[in-house]
Amino acid sequence: MAEQSEYVTLVSYDGFEYILPRSAACISGTIRRMLDPSSKFSEALTGRCVLENMTGIVLEKVCEYFLYNEKHKDQTNVPDMEIPPELCLELLMAADYLDT
Repeated sequence: MAEQSEYVTLVSYDGFEYILPRSAACISGTIRRMLDPSSKFSEALTGRCVLENMTGIVLEKVCEYFLYNEKHKDQTNVPDMEIPPELCLELLMAADYLDT
């Protein structure tokens, strides 16, 4: 079996690509299952997850959250992340889909 890359690529339905550490992306249960080497998903082989139901703007904020979460995971009194009000509903739906 090929060695897993430390980085993965997340792709929005409108073609925006975000490369981030695998550890940050795997905060999402959905992405973690897609990338699981024991799964039969092609994403496990390629390290590339195409998220057909997310725009680039929403996926960018999701990736920002993954990195923010990883950076602050062992801290207390972490400041809230800035969320544009116009993205709140889409981000809630994305969080539900991503099991985050």
